[in-house]
Amino acid sequence: QVQLVESGGGLVQAGGSLRLSCAASGRTFSRYAMGWFRQAPGKERDFVAAIVGGGSSTKYADSVKGRFTISRDNAKNTVYLQMNSLKPEDTAVYYCAARGTSVTTTTKSDYDYWGQGTQVTVSS
Repeated sequence: QVQLVESGGGLVQAGGSLRLSCAASGRTFSRYAMGWFRQAPGKERDFVAAIVGGGSSTKYADSVKGRFTISRDNAKNTVYLQMNSLKPEDTAVYYCAARGTSVTTTTKSDYDYWGQGTQVTVSS
């Protein structure tokens, strides 16, 4: 069982930056691929970024490539999402997810554990 707790959301102006953190419980964090997803009001939960267990490989949605960076610190059981050049269309609840294998995927149904989410609001 893995518990995930996100933090770092908030209100920011367009063009600004935020860094989200996701702290995980458990002693085998490096065995889990980690992902970030987001859900805007009235929309589906969409893939944002993912990182393999060892941190050497990442994937991004086209909409965030070049602006967002996913990283992890396995010693701290934490995954991060650095978000730069934020746009109003980035406004959503951001969720951290863990998959019980070190291989990444962009499919939300492949993830086994989810956090409660953190709100990110970007004003124009």
